[in-house]
Amino acid sequence: MFSEMVVNYSNMVEVFILVEEPFVMVSENVLGKPKKYQGFSIDVLEALATYLGFKYEIYVAPDHKYGSPQDDGSWNGLIGELVFKRADIGISALTITPDRENVVDFTTRYMDYSVGVLLRKAEKTVDMFACLAPFDLSLWACIAGTVLLVGLLVYLLNWLNPPRLQMGSMTSTTLYNSMWFVYGSFVQQGGEVPYTTLATRLMMGAWWLFALIVISSYTANLAAFLTITRIENSIQSLQDLSRQTDIPYGTVLDSAVYEHVRVKGMNPFERDSMYSQMWRMINRSNGSENNVMESTAGIQKVKYGNYAFVWDAAVLEYVAINDADCSFYTVGNTVADRGYGIALQHGSPYRDVFSQRSTQGGD
Repeated sequence: MFSEMVVNYSNMVEVFILVEEPFVMVSENVLGKPKKYQGFSIDVLEALATYLGFKYEIYVAPDHKYGSPQDDGSWNGLIGELVFKRADIGISALTITPDRENVVDFTTRYMDYSVGVLLRKAEKTVDMFACLAPFDLSLWACIAGTVLLVGLLVYLLNWLNPPRLQMGSMTSTTLYNSMWFVYGSFVQQGGEVPYTTLATRLMMGAWWLFALIVISSYTANLAAFLTITRIENSIQSLQDLSRQTDIPYGTVLDSAVYEHVRVKGMNPFERDSMYSQMWRMINRSNGSENNVMESTAGIQKVKYGNYAFVWDAAVLEYVAINDADCSFYTVGNTVADRGYGIALQHGSPYRDVFSQRSTQGGD
């Protein structure tokens, strides 16, 4: 039995991990006690250990990488620890890829994997000049100019043909009063100067009709502006991300996601136009311009800058849900063409029993 083989094994099973929420997380460390790990992958490992009866020790991959082939043919990261026989098991948000399967053994997938994008939500801002938004600046300038022009014309008409005032009236038809009368009628507040001449009344009748149309249009536009939600996320899919050029995006350099985009974008047998466009952005300046070395750096780059982070959809969804500021949202590809698995040394006799228990779950 596999459980007997593990119990009688001379050394503790060495498990190498990589911290990646929510698969592997560091629990709160009590002073003087060793670190403890938790998360979805740790739960799977614990269930396997309990059922199969083995003990294990956890180590973190020294270079904090999942593993990719190097120029000399060797591997780095967690996969490299398995290749060089320094680890018995590798577990985390570890995706099953053809290149990795050539050097290590994987269990069957215990969870589907898909590529997602982490973006920052548009910020809600309070604009003290929002009341001016319904009209363009040029239109406001034209309205102001029209008020001055009509006020001047009213003053000239009254200067050429002064109105007859009642006995004891002290109202003066000055330029200031004319301007104030025109402005007051425009904002539907009336005026103080009685203009009784026919020419002035015809002028003011036309002006009131103009003011009615402008005020009605302004009120309708302002109501629409204030009631319609202004926060619109223009990127709703990977296709939207690949087509736009305003937001730079990238992933973790030399990761499975990086390799996934490269293969889909460059391999003539799997080429996809969407991934081709994404690869041109991600590979800009040989990948050093938009990519990061760790996923945590990519998440921070999204939070504090104009950036979109392409990474495992499950990880990004967890980050977005648990963000204290609720500043993230995610989009992704619903097609899961890969999965997460547990990696073992190449030729390991324990692959089948691990596969059986990891897919069924622990007791």
